[in-house]
Amino acid sequence: MKLALIGYGKMGKEIEKLALRRGHEIVCIIDIDNQEDFDSDAFRSADVAIEFTNPKVAYNNYIKTFNAGVKLVSGSTGWMEEHGEEIKRMCREEGKTLFWASNFSLGVAIFSGVNKFLAKVMNQFPQYDVTMSETHHIHKMDAPSGTAITLAEGILENLDRKKNWVNTESETETELPIESIREGEVVGLHSICYESAADSITITHDAKNRDGFVMGAVLAAEFTAGKEGYLGMSDLFPFC
Repeated sequence: MKLALIGYGKMGKEIEKLALRRGHEIVCIIDIDNQEDFDSDAFRSADVAIEFTNPKVAYNNYIKTFNAGVKLVSGSTGWMEEHGEEIKRMCREEGKTLFWASNFSLGVAIFSGVNKFLAKVMNQFPQYDVTMSETHHIHKMDAPSGTAITLAEGILENLDRKKNWVNTESETETELPIESIREGEVVGLHSICYESAADSITITHDAKNRDGFVMGAVLAAEFTAGKEGYLGMSDLFPFC
């Protein structure tokens, strides 16, 4: 498979190494200093592009990739609130293809499935209140993390007493609070706690390195090469 990389930071370099080991060809690498390559024949020859950048440039990268007729896998977060509906419409009505996930880790996919199942169970026990915390490295620009938002949405879908999430202390019983912590070089730590007067139940995912994200991104690209539309981890892994 011919792959293009958009963003050549830590994730981009690790994705390149794994893709080559799995027999794929890297036909184009685009970073901040060669944006004109979105218009190149090399980029247009890619079966799939993999994008890991930041909230400020992700949307424009999507549009440039779509205009080149290339399918896209992206793990960039922080753009969904402003541009999410537009991008989804382009995929569903205009023939564009985007596989997007807030987190590509297989462990997080499993954690997401456990989170939704636990929320369904706890829907029967209103004496338990739920809170969430997420910790990342100091370089992360968005808060809460995209993964935390995805996990929160999984809770809201299955826990009737919670109506929305907030990135502050909750002011009403219907709010799900998410605490965001930025320290050191933490790769990613997400915890969800259900607490009553009698006890507490906590589930946690702790990323030790980026290896899980890298493998998930390459698997998503392999999956996306033969698909169309707006795709996500639940398409790749139905259990989540």
